[in-house]
Amino acid sequence: MSSSSADVSWRRVGADGSITLQIHAQPGAKHTEVAGVHGDALKIRLAAPAVEGKANDELLRFLAQAFRVPQRAVTIVRGETGRRKTLRIESPVARPDREWEMRETH
Repeated sequence: MSSSSADVSWRRVGADGSITLQIHAQPGAKHTEVAGVHGDALKIRLAAPAVEGKANDELLRFLAQAFRVPQRAVTIVRGETGRRKTLRIESPVARPDREWEMRETH
């Protein structure tokens, strides 16, 4: 395994190629974007309020677009109602998470 695919605290890569991310969601932001690392989770600011599932929908949309997969390939495994979430991305086409690693010390 090369160092570029080594896992970081907020990411696990499964044997099937799926990616599991630990996310700290921050709803109500101006723009949806990765904002670095918060503890052992990837912090993502969401341009949606935390009401009626809107922030979750925006998070799924953002990750599906970033990993170039259909939205149905991104699932919330844990934390549907909290800021702390575990998400799984099946068969990612793109790997933006490798760039996000570089923001850990931002």
